[in-house]
Amino acid sequence: MPKRKRSRPLLLFYILVCYVFIQFGWWAFLLTHLNGEITELLLEKQQLIRAHDTRGLEEVARQLEHQLTMKRLMILGEGLVFLFLLGLGILRTRRSFKQEAALAQQQKNFLLSVTHELKSPLASVKLQLETLRRRKLPAEKQDEMLSDAIEDTERLHALVDNILVAARIDHNSFAIHPEQGNLSDFVTELTDKAGSGTLRHHRLSHSVSPGIVAGFDRIALHSVLMNLLENAANYSPRGSEIMVRLLRDGQRSYLTVADKGPGIPDHEKPMVFKRFYRLGNEETRSTKGTGLGLYIVQNLVQAHGWQIRIIDHEGGGSIFELSFPLTH
Repeated sequence: MPKRKRSRPLLLFYILVCYVFIQFGWWAFLLTHLNGEITELLLEKQQLIRAHDTRGLEEVARQLEHQLTMKRLMILGEGLVFLFLLGLGILRTRRSFKQEAALAQQQKNFLLSVTHELKSPLASVKLQLETLRRRKLPAEKQDEMLSDAIEDTERLHALVDNILVAARIDHNSFAIHPEQGNLSDFVTELTDKAGSGTLRHHRLSHSVSPGIVAGFDRIALHSVLMNLLENAANYSPRGSEIMVRLLRDGQRSYLTVADKGPGIPDHEKPMVFKRFYRLGNEETRSTKGTGLGLYIVQNLVQAHGWQIRIIDHEGGGSIFELSFPLTH
């Protein structure tokens, strides 16, 4: 987490404490000043009483009453402003600390999920390699185990890439370099590769309109599409269909990834793009993931100047839609 965001609640708390001390000091000054003015008027009143100056006594009494009324109104007004600002500051500080606590819990969950995501493929690769070394297996079985080992290795590579990209985004050090290219060919090639690799346990299909040209960063868009496909696979039943579409409509093009998962509630749709956020209860969740994929997707899509939204899929599931202007 960036240092500026991490220190914001503490800075707000210090500002609030300083304001409280300054306000109390100002009130002490007002009360002391008021006490001095009242004392002077009382002394003047006593002198007028001794001099039997009735008219002067009435004037002093009016001045004394006026002074007291004005000071009361001033102190009351400042007191109400003080209480309002103090209450507002307390609420803001409380909310900031609650957000910090929630983020700390998310970071803890992230570390736990990353540990699991690292250990599982490593243990799988180790077991497969040891099996291949110790036993003589049929060629088909060897190819299957090697494919599984390569898939686990690709999972590890993708996880490390996501962590590095997220860190660069947090520190504003990630820059994209869009170049004009055939987006149709790029999406088709990447989808076919994913369908025979990490997503081979799902029915990955695509419908791509030919000849769509756009300005895009190949590395960044590779990360965007792979994260969307991985997200769809994580939340979809094994063997279900994941559909990738690229089409043009008027002056804009649309790239969508549709899954057959449980869908996303409307109130959680804006939240899924936040860092470390994952659907469901952390204690009972069984899906894979670290909560970084969609955070990376949104930032890279926005860096291109594109738009992204989530649509409910008819029959269940979600559709992630990227929209961008056509390039001629």
